Amino acid sequence: MSDDENNIDEQARELLRSAGLADEVEETGRKERGPSQASQLAALARERYELFMSEDGRPYGRKTDGPNVALPLRGKAGLRSQLARIYTDAHGGSVPSQSALADAMTVLEGVAGDADPRVPHLRVARDGTDIVVDLATADGACVVVTPAGWGRAARSPVLFRRSGAMKPLPAPTRDGDGLGKLRDLLNTDEEGFRLLVAWLVACFIPDLPHPILTFRGEQGTGKSYAAKMVIGIIDPSGAPKRTAPRDIKAWATQAFNSWALCLDNVSVVADWLSDALCRAVTGDGIVDRALYTDDDVVVLEFRRVLAMTTIDAGALAGDLAERLLTIELHLIPDSKRREEAELDAAYADAHASILASLFDLLSKVLKALPDVQLTERPRMADFARILAAVDQVQGWKTLDSYKKSAQEAVADVLDGEPFAQAVVALVDRAGPGGITCTTQQILDSVATPDKLPKKWPKDSTRAGGQLKRLAPALRTIGIEVDDSQRGPAPKRQRLYKLTATAERRSATASTASSVNGNQPLTCGDGVDASEGATASTPLTGMDAMDAEMDAGLLTASTLGTASDLREHPAMDAGDAMDAEMQPLSNPALCSVCHEPMDTSLGGTTHPIC
Repeated sequence: MSDDENNIDEQARELLRSAGLADEVEETGRKERGPSQASQLAALARERYELFMSEDGRPYGRKTDGPNVALPLRGKAGLRSQLARIYTDAHGGSVPSQSALADAMTVLEGVAGDADPRVPHLRVARDGTDIVVDLATADGACVVVTPAGWGRAARSPVLFRRSGAMKPLPAPTRDGDGLGKLRDLLNTDEEGFRLLVAWLVACFIPDLPHPILTFRGEQGTGKSYAAKMVIGIIDPSGAPKRTAPRDIKAWATQAFNSWALCLDNVSVVADWLSDALCRAVTGDGIVDRALYTDDDVVVLEFRRVLAMTTIDAGALAGDLAERLLTIELHLIPDSKRREEAELDAAYADAHASILASLFDLLSKVLKALPDVQLTERPRMADFARILAAVDQVQGWKTLDSYKKSAQEAVADVLDGEPFAQAVVALVDRAGPGGITCTTQQILDSVATPDKLPKKWPKDSTRAGGQLKRLAPALRTIGIEVDDSQRGPAPKRQRLYKLTATAERRSATASTASSVNGNQPLTCGDGVDASEGATASTPLTGMDAMDAEMDAGLLTASTLGTASDLREHPAMDAGDAMDAEMQPLSNPALCSVCHEPMDTSLGGTTHPIC
């Protein structure tokens, strides 16, 4: 159009405006310019992608004629960048503006909100009785594992999402004994290796909690490399090993974008991280403020496969310890140590074969699972059932190994809790009846260190909280905890009944510590020292075999009555005359004064007693 024509056109518009026809002017301008970039981008997206929201409120788009992979609307590998590329290709290299892309995304989010929500899975998903594993390749290929076998599919039957942290898995290939190749790359014993294989199989089953795989060993045992290799088998990543996150938000971002991840060289687990790890095992949801908003939130939901390497993670919380599966690694002699490049090459060559062998085993486990029933269900019962199926298929004993590993982890927790050790010692001294005390009376009775440790409870309220937290660990080592009882009115204080099981008493050979071993040892039935209870007499410094540790020190069954034993001199350890340690030829003892007596006279006490 010439300059003269432009001038004439502009004059015509001016005449229209002066006549009050501004709308006609704008319509004329739009027809000449065509649709805006934002309109074209939105039209491209609606034409080529299926738009929807996930159940956690995130907008996604799936290419209608492409892989069954959900692309987030925003982000480096999201729909926004794909639309920009498509627009540029269609307009001879013309690049859309940032404002046009932002406007288009706003419209597309509204379109996605009108669709029914869907669940995009990460790396693994269940499809009925089958397991689908995303290979994370550009063509959208996957592996489908069924109870009858496994095979590769060109397109996934379920919707997956991907993140920038993911790398492709190699196509599994049957090439010899893949598990044998994996065995050659690890320096654990056979029991630990079988437990690891069972854990790897369970990692491809998404709808169950997975214990945290913990590689433990001294320096030079190859913990970090073993963890990197094992995580890479399940979910390859550019950063398979991570340092401990600095806060809950950083942790949520890492966990949301990886199916499996490892925290490397953990020395101390902060309380918030311990709680976060436990929630990630069983299924977590973290609420965060939505980007660029003041009053909207997004929810990050995930259940993850976790690993950890440590020499000694310090005093772990009991609930975290119960969720660990510990594999001990042996020290590698210098003569057998291999260079990392050599290990990388061997691992890369074996990866496809290892996957094939794991999928073979997973298929057999899926077939066996419906017939597997557990007579006892430990913590992490779903995982235990997988182990039972592996044992049935392979003839192994991984479930027994796991139970033993869990007990050892809990025992390690109690070793790091001075208050727990003091409570255990108190219960072991109490005999078959155990103790029934308020938390204050327990604090008064246990052996208190001269310098209180950091976690030592400073009052009865904190002591009650500690007992509640330690209760699962105490039960694991054979000490039952019952806090359902209450003391007498008016205080109605909560009573804690702590009792050692018969197996624990047999194992520890606890000595007699009450006049009547068949009666429970109580601490005043909830009445504190201010009310005259004899239970307030502390036990600190007393030998477990001291004959003075009778019911008078702990029981309040007869308030205000002193024990007659206090009239007799204390006996040393050699005179304690515990029934479990004396030969059968020993004379009978008086039940009151504990001196030998003639059984031919009949009775159980001296006439003068």
